Amino acid sequence: MVMRSSPLPRMSRRGRATVGVLLGVFLLLTLLGWGVQAWTDWLWFQEVDYTQVFTGVLVTRILLFVVVGLAMALLVAGNMWLAYRLRPLLRPNSPEQVTLERYRSILTPRIGIWLAAIGVIVGFFAGLSAQTRWAQWMLFRNSQNFGVRDPEFHIDVGFYVFQFPFLRYLLGVGFTAVVLAVIGSLAMHYIFGGVRLQGVGDRMTTAARAHLTTLVAVFVLLKAVAYVLDRRAMLLEFNEGVDLYGAGYAAINALLPAKEILAYISIVVAIAIIVFSNAVMRNLVWPGISLALLGISAVAIGGIYPWAVQTFEVRPSVKDKEAVYIQRSIDATRAAFGLADTKVIPYSASNLRPPESLATDTNVVPNVRLLDPQLVSETYTLAQQVRSFYDFGEKLDIDRYQIGGKTQDVVVGMREINYLKLTDQQSNWINRHTIYTHGYGMVSAPANRVVCGGQPYFVSGFLGEQRQEGCSSATEQIVVDQPRIYYGEQMDDGDYAIVGQTDPNRHVEFDRPTSQEGEGGYTYTGSGGVDIGSFGRRLLYAIKEQEPNFLLSEAVNANSKLLYVRNPRDRVEKVAPFLTLDGDPYPAVVGGRIVWILDGYTTAATYPYSQQINLQEETADELTGLGTFELARENINYIRNSVKATVDAYDGTVRLYEVDDQDPVLKAWNKAFGGDLVIPKSEIPAELAEHFRYPADLFKVQRNLLAKFHVTNPSEFFSGQDFWEVPNAPDAPDSGKKQPPYYLYTQFPEQEGPRFQLTSAVTPVGRQNLAALISGSYVDGQPRLEVLELPDQTAISGPVQVHQNMTNNATIRQQLNWLTSNQAQVQYGNLLSLPFGDGMLYVEPVYVKSNQQNAYPLLQRVLISYGDGGQYVALANSLEEGVKELVRQGKEAGTGTGTQPPPQTGDTTTPPSSPPPSDGTPQLTPELAAAATKIQNAIAEVKAAQASGDFARYGQALKALDEAMNEFQEAQKAASGTPTPGGSPAPAGSPAASGGTPSPSPSPGTGG
Repeated sequence: MVMRSSPLPRMSRRGRATVGVLLGVFLLLTLLGWGVQAWTDWLWFQEVDYTQVFTGVLVTRILLFVVVGLAMALLVAGNMWLAYRLRPLLRPNSPEQVTLERYRSILTPRIGIWLAAIGVIVGFFAGLSAQTRWAQWMLFRNSQNFGVRDPEFHIDVGFYVFQFPFLRYLLGVGFTAVVLAVIGSLAMHYIFGGVRLQGVGDRMTTAARAHLTTLVAVFVLLKAVAYVLDRRAMLLEFNEGVDLYGAGYAAINALLPAKEILAYISIVVAIAIIVFSNAVMRNLVWPGISLALLGISAVAIGGIYPWAVQTFEVRPSVKDKEAVYIQRSIDATRAAFGLADTKVIPYSASNLRPPESLATDTNVVPNVRLLDPQLVSETYTLAQQVRSFYDFGEKLDIDRYQIGGKTQDVVVGMREINYLKLTDQQSNWINRHTIYTHGYGMVSAPANRVVCGGQPYFVSGFLGEQRQEGCSSATEQIVVDQPRIYYGEQMDDGDYAIVGQTDPNRHVEFDRPTSQEGEGGYTYTGSGGVDIGSFGRRLLYAIKEQEPNFLLSEAVNANSKLLYVRNPRDRVEKVAPFLTLDGDPYPAVVGGRIVWILDGYTTAATYPYSQQINLQEETADELTGLGTFELARENINYIRNSVKATVDAYDGTVRLYEVDDQDPVLKAWNKAFGGDLVIPKSEIPAELAEHFRYPADLFKVQRNLLAKFHVTNPSEFFSGQDFWEVPNAPDAPDSGKKQPPYYLYTQFPEQEGPRFQLTSAVTPVGRQNLAALISGSYVDGQPRLEVLELPDQTAISGPVQVHQNMTNNATIRQQLNWLTSNQAQVQYGNLLSLPFGDGMLYVEPVYVKSNQQNAYPLLQRVLISYGDGGQYVALANSLEEGVKELVRQGKEAGTGTGTQPPPQTGDTTTPPSSPPPSDGTPQLTPELAAAATKIQNAIAEVKAAQASGDFARYGQALKALDEAMNEFQEAQKAASGTPTPGGSPAPAGSPAASGGTPSPSPSPGTGG
C-alpha cells in the first residue's frame, strides 16, 4: 500500500496579500526607474536630433529579448511539458516512487503554472543576455562586403566581421537550450516515473528513451555545426609557434581536415543514437558507444594528430613550414590596421656635424615647439584662471592657427569651471547648477615663443582685464564670437546646469570677472538643453536626479532648460555607441564658435589572420590619465578612423562626419540607423577640415604594430632581428612608461612643405640608438603614414640616450644643478627628434618651477643637440642662442680650431657664485668681479620682490637682473678678448625669452 504524503501547508490570505503587495511595489519601482530612464533618454536624443539611434537600439534590444527569451522558454518548458505528457500511467511499487509521490502531488495540480514559471525564468535570463548582443545583430543584418577574401577559404572578410560573431552566439544559445532541455526533461521523467533508479524491469520507458536520445542527437548535430564554424574560427586563433594570429602549418594541414572529419562523424553519431536507441537495439548501449567513439575521435584526430604534426614536422623547421602563414599574418595585419600604404623613406643621418643652414632655416627651426602641453597647463591655470574654480585640465592641446599671417603650432586650453574647486558656499544646489554654469574662453599661445621670464605669449581668451605690454597680444589673434563653454572635459555626469529666465533683464549665471558692475551676469540663449518648464518635466527630472529642488526651487521657471551629458566624449558615446573614441578630444575655433573635435574609430575583432591587440595596453603611455582618457580594455584586430565628431561648446550640437568613405563597418552602422546617421565626407566644412589632425590613439596602435610589421619578409620577420620598440620617457626611463608621440608643425625629408604631423621615435629592440621616425599627417584630406628609416648600422642616439648625454655633460649638469639650487625643481619638456641636414637635431625645453606656493613652471633653458646626441650639445637661454652655439661648434670642428667640439653649452660661463674653472676661462678682473656682484644683488632683489608680492617691483627687479647679466657678459668678453657664445646662467624665474628682452609679468598669486 502506497502512503500518500500530506500536502504542504497553505499560506494564509493575509500572507498572500502581503507578498503580493511587496512584489507589486518592487515591480512598480523597477518599472518606474526604467520608464524614467527611457523617457529622459528619449528627450535627450530628441534634443540632439539623433532619435533614430535611441529607437534603433531600443527596438533591437526589445526584439532580441523577446525572440530569444521566448524561444528559449518554449524549448525548455516545452520539452519539460512533453516529458510530463510521456509519463507512465502505472509505476512499479518501490521506496523510490514512494518518496517521489510527495513531489508529484505538489506539481501535478498546477503543472502548467510550474512549467510556465520555469519558462519565464529561463526566458528572462536568456533574453537579458540576448539584448546585449544588439550590436552583433545589427551588423549581421546590415553586413557589407570588404572586397577582400581570406587566403584559405576565399570567403569575403565581411563574413568574419559581420556574420561570424552572431552565428557563434546563436550556436551557443542552441547548446544552452538543448542542455537545459535535457536537464529539465530528465528531471520530469525521473519525478513522474519515466526514468527509475530502483525497481524491477527497464530503468527507462520507451517514450522517455526516445525523448532524451533525440535531444542528445540534436546536441551532437549542433556539435557538427560547431566543427564547421571552428574551421572558420581557426583563421582567428593564436599561433604560438610564430607568435602571430591565424592558422599555421599544423592547423591547416592537420587540424583543418580533422575538423571536417569530426563534423561528418558527429552527423553519423547523431543518426546512430536515434536509430540504435529506438529502432534497432532499443537500449542505450550502442548510443553510448557512439558517443564514446566521438569523444575518442575528437581527442585522437582533433588533438593528438595536430600535436604530432606540430611537434615532429613543424618545430624542426618552423621558419620554412610557417613562411606562407607568416606572410598571411603580415599582409592581413597591415591591411586591417591601415599600414599597407605606409611610405618608407630611407634616411642616412650620416651628418654628425651641425650645418650652417641651421641658423638660416625657415621650415624646421622656427617651428620647433618649446611649450610642453602638459607642463604649461599649470602655467595657464595660474596665469589665466582669474578665479580659483577655473581650470584648464591636466594637459592642454595642440592645434595650428595663423598668427601674424603665419601658420604655426598653438597650445590651446579651455577655461572651464571645475566643480570640484568650488568652495562649500559655492557648492550648494542653487550655485552649482544655476549660477556656475559655464566657463569662458579658449586661451592660446604660440608653441614656439615665450616671454616675460619664460611664460607663454597669450594671444586669445582674454577676459578683458588690462594686459601687460609684451607679455601677451594686445588684441585677440584667434577671434571667437561665442566664447562661453557649457560643454567641456571638466564636466561629469552630475554636473548638470539649469538655464533660462522668464525675465529678460534678469541674469543670474556667473559669466566672467569684470571690473564694470552689472556685466558679470548672463542668460543662456542657445538651442541646446531639454525644456523643463512644465510640472511634468520637473517631476520627471526630480525623480531621475533624486533632487526635490526641481519642484521646490524658484530657480526653475517656465523657460528653464536642463543641460546634461555635458562632457563631449560622453555626448558622442551616447549618440554613436558603436564608436570607440580617441582619448584626447581637442577644441578648435570654427566659424567663430568653439567646437570639440573627437576622433571616432570603427573596430572589429574577427579579421582573419590579423594580429589581435589590446587597445588599452597599446595606447597607454606617460600621459595616459593626465588629461587623456584611458581606453577600454578591448581586444581588436581591425580599426579605422572613420568618423570625426564635433560637439559645439556652447549649445552641445553633435555632428558625425564621415572621413573614411571606404570603411565597410561604418557603412553597416550607417545603414543600420537609417542611412543618414553620418554626414558624408563631401559635406565637411573646409574650415573644420583644416583643424583635423592625425588621431593620437590610432597612431600609437599603428606605431606599435609598425615596430614589427614594417618587416614584410617572412624569414626576416621570424628572426625578429629588425624589430623596433617605443622608447620609455627620456627623463624617466626607469618608469616603464612609453614616450608619448608629439604634434609638430614641421617639415621632414621628401615633404613638400611644413605639415602638422604626429611624430614618434623608435629604437631597435633592446638597444637605445635611433631606428626610425614615424609620422602621421593629412595630405589633401587623406591620412598618411610615413617612416623615416635609418640604416641598421647607424650609431645615432635615441631619445633616452640623447637626454642622458645632454644632461650628463659636465658643464650642463653644473648649470642644471645651479637652476635647482634656489629651492626650485627642473622639469623637462618634450624631447623632439627632428631630421635636419641629413642629420638629427634634438631639442628639449627645460622648465624651472619654484617650490613656493602657487608657483608654476617657467621655460628657462633649451637643451639642443645635433648628430649623435653627445658631441655637439648646448644649453642656452633660447633656441636661437642654442642653434648659434651648435653652428659655432660645427665651424670650429670643421676648421680645426678645436680638436674636439667643446663639451659645454651656450651658457659657457659658470654662475657668478661658483668658482671659475681653471682652464679656458677669462681671468677675474675687477670689472668682472663687480659685474658678478651686481648679478648677485639683482638676484636677491628678484627674490625679495617675489616674496613681497609687489608685481611692479618684481618687474623692475627682472629688468635690473637682465641688465646685470648683459653687463657681466660684456665684462667677460673684455677679459677674454673673444666673444662668448652664450649668456651666463639666469636664476630660477629669470628671463629666457626667445625674442628680445623680456618684460616682467608675474601672475597674481604666483611665484617663481
